[in-house]
Amino acid sequence: GIIALSDWQQKSKSPPPILDDEEEEEEDKKTETERTGDTKGKQLSLEFNFPAAIRAKIVQKCGNRKYWDEWAVDVAKIAQRHIVRITEMVRRHDAAKEVFKLFLDELQDDLNDGITEKEAIEMLAQHMVTRPVFEALHGDGRFVDQNPISRGMQQVIDVLKPANIEAEAETLEDFYASVARRAKAANTPLARQKIITELYDKFFRHAFPKTAERLGIVYTPIELVDFVLHSVDEILRNEFGQSLSSEGVEILDPFTGTGTFITRIIQNGLIDREALPRKYQSEIHANEIMLLAYYIAAVNIEEAYHAMAGTDEYERFPGIILTDTFEMQDSEDMIANILPDNSEQRKRQKAAQIRVIVGNPPWSAGQKDENDAAQNQSYPVLNGRIEQSYARYSTAKLKISLRDSYILAIRWASDRIGESGVIGVVTNAGWLEGNAMDGMRKCLAEEFSSVYVLNLRGNQRTQGERSRQEGGKVFGGGSRAPVAVTLFVRNPESTDKGCRILYHDIGDYLSREEKLDKVKGFRGIDGLAGQWTEIRPDAHHDWLNQRDAGFVEFMVLGDKRGRSEDVIFKNYSQGVITRRDAWCYNYSEAALRWNIQAMIRFYESERERLQEEAPKGRRLTPSEITRFVDNDTTKISWTSSLKRDLAKNKELRFQGRITFSQYRPFTRTPLFFGRRINDGVCRIPEIFPHEDVENRLICASGIGNASSFSCLMVKNIPDYSCVSTGQCFPLWLYAKPKENQDGLFVEGGHLDTDSHGYVRESAIKEEALQVFAEKIGGGGNSITADDLFYYIYGVLHVPSYREKYAANLR
Repeated sequence: GIIALSDWQQKSKSPPPILDDEEEEEEDKKTETERTGDTKGKQLSLEFNFPAAIRAKIVQKCGNRKYWDEWAVDVAKIAQRHIVRITEMVRRHDAAKEVFKLFLDELQDDLNDGITEKEAIEMLAQHMVTRPVFEALHGDGRFVDQNPISRGMQQVIDVLKPANIEAEAETLEDFYASVARRAKAANTPLARQKIITELYDKFFRHAFPKTAERLGIVYTPIELVDFVLHSVDEILRNEFGQSLSSEGVEILDPFTGTGTFITRIIQNGLIDREALPRKYQSEIHANEIMLLAYYIAAVNIEEAYHAMAGTDEYERFPGIILTDTFEMQDSEDMIANILPDNSEQRKRQKAAQIRVIVGNPPWSAGQKDENDAAQNQSYPVLNGRIEQSYARYSTAKLKISLRDSYILAIRWASDRIGESGVIGVVTNAGWLEGNAMDGMRKCLAEEFSSVYVLNLRGNQRTQGERSRQEGGKVFGGGSRAPVAVTLFVRNPESTDKGCRILYHDIGDYLSREEKLDKVKGFRGIDGLAGQWTEIRPDAHHDWLNQRDAGFVEFMVLGDKRGRSEDVIFKNYSQGVITRRDAWCYNYSEAALRWNIQAMIRFYESERERLQEEAPKGRRLTPSEITRFVDNDTTKISWTSSLKRDLAKNKELRFQGRITFSQYRPFTRTPLFFGRRINDGVCRIPEIFPHEDVENRLICASGIGNASSFSCLMVKNIPDYSCVSTGQCFPLWLYAKPKENQDGLFVEGGHLDTDSHGYVRESAIKEEALQVFAEKIGGGGNSITADDLFYYIYGVLHVPSYREKYAANLR
């Protein structure tokens, strides 16, 4: 009879025997009627209550379906065991220590000197568990035997020979076999590429999540890749009379990831068949810093080439390098013991006249907090170029966002392309409007002859109607940031005066799929002919949402830099910045007190441990402190200032007070307020010096805020994020009276102090009151500080004011 699988599974409470291949995976999605073609299937179903031993045999013979993301858990565990074993061998055995030292030195030479012993060991472990995957993909071991990085890794492993690796490998035999079966069944280049992509997306990101998170692994949609490549080819033809096939047009993907950009150049036929061998062997370059992505990219590119060239003879892709792109152009290749081919290719690429740069650079502004211990690598030369250009011309006070890796990538590519060429990148679109990027926009307009920007929107850090307008996230769950595809063209023969900036907005309320369909329809920039809007930057180097020039005629609320004479408020402040909200806020005062005390006890135990274990006679550097401390977030939230205190052997005490804070617009909660426990108290001690003080603050959203401008009045200490990381303007200021102070706060010849010894004065300048009094016509004391304070709050809520000056307010 016919066994209805769903019935059998329900009654036997065990999984049905399903073959482990791609076809059966699709079969499993069909209904019983579709599988059997028989509507009587359920009537003929039989109930089999197999004993457990027999069920196990059926699974063994028929194949147990286990998806790659499930295998990833096992692989991650085995990789961790390899890491432990390698670490022990490197510490205990001289031969292992010697070869590992050579390996680490060469990694630091080829990548960057920030590569640690721990990261090098992790790379070896990753190689051990993934080598059979790549053997399975090629079937005959050609890739792992000829790839220079794979050979070098295996050379080190052969010396180390960690114990029990054969036994560990046996537990993964089924996984490796499933990869081999899928690879064998894939009889087209696209099918094989799908397997490789799935391995990358479903397997490696699950098996090594920390590596993936640190390097921002997200698979770039093919539609965006193809748009960039076709656009670059069109620009080469339109402006230089060349193409991607032309001899001497050297192409570089400096952050290749899975190799998709280079793969699609080949698969799209953008390189003529007769030119393909030359380009493949000497004029196409790809860099990758992560070992697993490097392997995937190499396999991807080689598969695409062999399919397009129609050759069965294996040819290794020599243009791919394991390297740190940001570092390689400024460092010499001094060591070539274990990875000599990698070093030689680095030298060849550095000497090449790169004409085209394409790719999706990493998007990472750095670690979220000090407990991450995942700071971005520092690049002194590249950071120096940022300071000399983008930062130099920026009017922003805080320029930390200029250290985001995609900004570094644009700066690096702008320098690397030379006097003539094209850059095509998919990046975060924040630079188009970012306040700190005004200097960057100025430099880009000066350094390039033309810039094409396709804004795909998708900023899901916004809310409400604005969020719906932004539409779907182009990278799905991979990023909430807006996305832009940008082509930078440097043509010394251009006849245009200045830079021609052409802009196209994908549109409002579009889903991810609708956006990608539109991009696919465009094909390249020529497909948008007649739809480009030419942008002329204003004096502030704004490209989008340009400011209203009349705004500068208004009085300034506050100015700590002394640039404005007519200022209303004497002083103002950001909200308190704890950088450890989980510790410093709690609805229960008792729990809050206990949490702070527990964190202090842990800090003190780390301080004592540091005194016992740290080298005597010198203070540890910040990076050494980061490696030393326990980063368990359930015990403490580290900040750079607290680590500095630890390095100085400073004791941490319960110094501060528990008071109420306006944590969010409609959330009032107890806060532990203290200079050492909070990372930044700003000017709050002058506004709320003690728990009994009375005050009012207008909290307005901060500069560069992605959402619409907003403001709120509060009566408690505001948190930094209470109103969009904004500024808070108080009604009153408080201070301890100075000795022999007279004139101010005097009633009957004596200073009027409160019960804590503080005197109070208006935060609004007398000159501002006089200006408003004269404008109204009353003069004298017709306007009080309270009048002006509440008037300002009213003006900041007027819809027409907010709409007209939206760009200025942001």
